[in-house]
Amino acid sequence: MGSQISVDASVHVVIVGGGFGGIAAASQLQSWGVPFTLVDMRDSFHHNVAALRASVESGFAKKTFISFAKTFGDSFRQDLVVGLDLEKQQILFQGGEALSYSHLILATGSTGPFPGKFNQISDLQSAVEAYEVMVKQVQNSQHIVVVGGGSAGVEMAAELKTDYPEKEVTLVHSKVPLADPELLPSVRQEVKEILLQKGVELLLSERVSNLEELPLNECRDSIQVKTDKGTQLAANLVILCNGVKINSSAYSSSLGALTFLLSMGRNDGVGQISGFYIGRLLVRFAKSRDLFVSTSWKTMRQTAPS
Repeated sequence: MGSQISVDASVHVVIVGGGFGGIAAASQLQSWGVPFTLVDMRDSFHHNVAALRASVESGFAKKTFISFAKTFGDSFRQDLVVGLDLEKQQILFQGGEALSYSHLILATGSTGPFPGKFNQISDLQSAVEAYEVMVKQVQNSQHIVVVGGGSAGVEMAAELKTDYPEKEVTLVHSKVPLADPELLPSVRQEVKEILLQKGVELLLSERVSNLEELPLNECRDSIQVKTDKGTQLAANLVILCNGVKINSSAYSSSLGALTFLLSMGRNDGVGQISGFYIGRLLVRFAKSRDLFVSTSWKTMRQTAPS
């Protein structure tokens, strides 16, 4: 850990959001001996990079949630922040209470649909159980439709076919190219090839037209998925994987050196480093097998469950 530094008695840093940025900031402040409060609506850090695997592999979810209190003690507070009073330098909680700060770090991250994201008030056990319930929905389904062909959608489809090759998985995407537009064309093409090799059925350039009527993440005997092109799919389970994207508009024209690794199940992957294509074997060993779970447990200075 870093060496202690001398700070004024008036210093108290408040970090709103316990995602990757939040725990990195909290860990650094803790090592320096700087007073801080980390606030999150959950009682545990969620390693959401591995959320999709936790949706298909029973027992994996417990590796993706790490207690804040065990690492940060009284410097952690579970609560929902609903506003800021910049003049008084206070954050405002759902119950009406306020917390003063000398310095404020906003690390609220991104949001998106479950199971890719888990942004709700919850305790660790309930969060883990939500993913175990999702695993059962997957296990009880024979034909699964994944809506959205961005990074979350292609990773979800790959995870499903890796663990359950006998199940029918259809990926519906409103565009022809898969994954994120910031990726190299060669990377996006390889994503498509991997999915086809795994047996994923691709329905491209079609948008689900009755999404609001569909039960999400629930196994049913018969779900009718309709698209704007008139296609109808009979499914047992619908998983929504859209709504999260890279906010790159500010730098996309200046910085072409994007690093992005896509896990296509634990046995495959594809990606690029600083804008250059890297081989599938490297991505498999760098991300796909572990999904960086061990790194988060190391950051939180805790031992991962077996």
